[in-house]
Amino acid sequence: FHLTGVRLAPQGKLDVPVLFMPDEMRTYKTAVVIHVMRENGENWPYKVTGKPNTVFNRNLTVAENGETQGILWVYPIQGMSEAPQPKSVVIRCQARQRLEQRVEMMLIGVKPSETALPNASSSATVNAGESSNTQEVTDGSPETLEFVYELQCQSDEIKSQLESWLGMELVQKEWDTESRIVTLIFNVVFAPSKPIRNEAFLAVQCTRGGLWRFPLVLIATEPEVDDVINIEAVGLNKESIVGLKLTSQTR
Repeated sequence: FHLTGVRLAPQGKLDVPVLFMPDEMRTYKTAVVIHVMRENGENWPYKVTGKPNTVFNRNLTVAENGETQGILWVYPIQGMSEAPQPKSVVIRCQARQRLEQRVEMMLIGVKPSETALPNASSSATVNAGESSNTQEVTDGSPETLEFVYELQCQSDEIKSQLESWLGMELVQKEWDTESRIVTLIFNVVFAPSKPIRNEAFLAVQCTRGGLWRFPLVLIATEPEVDDVINIEAVGLNKESIVGLKLTSQTR
């Protein structure tokens, strides 16, 4: 929108409302431009003498006599469309055990460019040897879709702990062109070393725009009993000693 005639006192504050209502799952870019001129119509005595493409002179509007007529402030804005959060995916495993399973994440509202639309639903397998969490998935069309994903936790400490126990790899993508739903299939490996219950998010972002966050509930139940220690008394009021070894998995 374009708004003019706003008066601002010296040392005053100007609030600029910004409303974002995306209708597609993509990235939107715009800018808020504020043009300040003197209320009495006079110019500032500063004359533009340098090159017009310098950072300072680009933010000035110049009158016919070369004096500064107005000053510009430009604030770039990037809007990221985010889908509503679905129900939580629960991953449960007994402590000191290893769970490996496939998890499907449905991305609703993916809108590729017109040239990337295939004739029918298709799927492709991603190279499982990739070390990066950015996977390029071909769909049989002239272009490809790229998805970047990461694990988001309440704190860095929880994230560091979960990353040592949890591994997620994008292995397959299925694209239904009629419903515009992309199904990402992840191979999840969960190997907790102690009982926990933590909540996290798997954030998936398409390089063409759009953000999907899938809630995860990670549960590690009590481990199996290691062994039973039997202590046999040697007599009344006498000590009996049994030795056992404990091995630490960390330093």
